Amino acid sequence: MNPFIIVAIIIFFILAALVLTNIRIVPQSKAFVLERLGAYYQTWDTGLHVKIPFIDRIAKTVSLKEQVVDFKPQPVITKDNVTMQIDTVVFFQITDPKLYCYGVESPISAIENLSATTLRNIIGELELDSTLTSRDTINAKIRVILDEATDPWGIKVNRVELKNIIPPREIQDAMEKQMKAERERREAILRAEGEKQSRILVAEGHKESKILEAEAEKQSAILRAEAVKEAKIRESEGEALAIRTVQEAQADAIKLLNDANANDAVLKIKAMEAFAKAANGQATKIIIPSEIQSVAGLAEGIVESIKK
Repeated sequence: MNPFIIVAIIIFFILAALVLTNIRIVPQSKAFVLERLGAYYQTWDTGLHVKIPFIDRIAKTVSLKEQVVDFKPQPVITKDNVTMQIDTVVFFQITDPKLYCYGVESPISAIENLSATTLRNIIGELELDSTLTSRDTINAKIRVILDEATDPWGIKVNRVELKNIIPPREIQDAMEKQMKAERERREAILRAEGEKQSRILVAEGHKESKILEAEAEKQSAILRAEAVKEAKIRESEGEALAIRTVQEAQADAIKLLNDANANDAVLKIKAMEAFAKAANGQATKIIIPSEIQSVAGLAEGIVESIKK
């Protein structure tokens, strides 16, 4: 084979390898910082890019995602001279890859030191109780200061959180005792409230029972009165009916006598029967009208019969 052809083939493969090795695909949420002859040239965004061999160099690959850095606990002193350990968590995002690469030598270390300094300044103005109850305020102050300080570095601080606040052991013991006492106090209050509610419910139940008993007694008395009233009405109606029946019977008897054209003797005997009934077995004397003296013997017999 011709030596020139072999050399051409070799050169072709070398050039192809150079081209292939200098083609870069930038993925999503990434950015490549490109230098040309040692100086910043441009920032590659997502897509296909080709750099010049031996001239261009990818200085840094930067992630554009939000990142989280957990810094170790830092000793801080409160306004009332209590030393405690506080560790922070910083959420940040790179907004300018060029400034991030060339703005500061070690961005993460710089953020950590700045965070510790800012934390000491803020906590130094607060007492222990305020520090323990003002996390949101402290977080907001640190975030504003860090975001302003890191802006020349192409970094945006989105959020800062105080992960742990660890006071001295004696302070922790005192706080635990205070919390225990508070829990016991609340428990006693709840127990007293429960007993009070129980007594109220018992009293309400007793009151309701008495009311129901009174209502039942009232209804019973009303029913008894209604029964007595009804009995008297029935008794009166019975007596009236009996009287009416007797009167009707007597009227019927008189009518029958009239219809039968009874003579004087029969009428006189009926009169004697009426006198006998009037005596009712208790009278010792019966005065006989003059109209029936002719039947005196009969009257004497009736009297003797009544006496017996």
